[in-house]
Amino acid sequence: MPTTDIAGAEAFAEKVLGDCVGASACYLAAIGDALGLFTDLAGRGPATSDELADRTGLEERYVREWLAGMHAAGYLSRDADTGRYAIPPEHVPVLAQEAGPLFCGAMFRDSIEKADTFTELLTAFREGGGVALSAFSAQTRETLARFTAPWFENALIEDWLPRMPDVTAHLESGGSVADVGCGRGAAVIRLAKEFPRAQFVGFDLHAGDIEFATDQARAAQVDDRVRFQTLDVTEGLPGHYHVITTFDVVHDAVDPAGMLRAVHDALEPDGRYICVDINCADRPEDNVGPIATLLYAFSLNYCLTVSLAEGGAGLGTCGLAEPVLRRMATEAGFHSVRHIAVDDPFNTLYELAP
Repeated sequence: MPTTDIAGAEAFAEKVLGDCVGASACYLAAIGDALGLFTDLAGRGPATSDELADRTGLEERYVREWLAGMHAAGYLSRDADTGRYAIPPEHVPVLAQEAGPLFCGAMFRDSIEKADTFTELLTAFREGGGVALSAFSAQTRETLARFTAPWFENALIEDWLPRMPDVTAHLESGGSVADVGCGRGAAVIRLAKEFPRAQFVGFDLHAGDIEFATDQARAAQVDDRVRFQTLDVTEGLPGHYHVITTFDVVHDAVDPAGMLRAVHDALEPDGRYICVDINCADRPEDNVGPIATLLYAFSLNYCLTVSLAEGGAGLGTCGLAEPVLRRMATEAGFHSVRHIAVDDPFNTLYELAP
């Protein structure tokens, strides 16, 4: 190879090595998240491997190796004199603050758990189709809920709703609200707590999530105004609503156009549809860099494949860029689409009127 080509190959090899190091760090961090090691260190303070193993009821030899690995990756600090490991204070919000604005625990777990369907994904590459929703475990559903929880705990009430006064007015006056693709119900329950006059219903295809959400609403003491129902909304929503929401749902729907039509038809004449979806560009050449890499991986291991498994549109995680949404919304009958700028690397926010 020419000298310049060797230099380029070496530079790329260095980048790939860095990517593999990052994947290894995520693997170690997923172990720490799953076993509560980060939360123990954050809550009870620094520990040696013996102390941490005793506090968590785990095998010391494994704990010792994990601590050394997380220290090597720069996640933990170590006191050479005492042998105690600690989470630096600035790392706590990222590693141990569940549902906080910077929390990354769900991303660590997601990178590992999707290995369960890796072989099925390879089959889909070779033969077509996809990986059906039923192939994903309950743990995957829990991880997805943990990934989205920071949106509802830190942005929905504090940032997004103040930008939509018409929506807020409906909520404050006791309007009816439907959340399509509600998952485990976190958004509905948070809204119900904030707006005690409004009535809420959440729809989802996953019966297990609906059962979980119902239990959570009861625990939060909002079940007098909140209910959940297993439903494929592309066949139509029961009733009419002042506000309908979808949070990170439309792009991985089997029939996104049908979903938008169903939402439009179920809105009251003065109703509003809140669509939160992926912050992405319309052209692949504009979707580059670390966040885009994550999004395309999410697409292959979940969003794209669950749609294709049912013979769906297969938009993929980056498939609902603003021009696509505007076109589909117009075809569904919406007369206006307002793009609301928010400071979020993953999400973008739209308010639609029928």
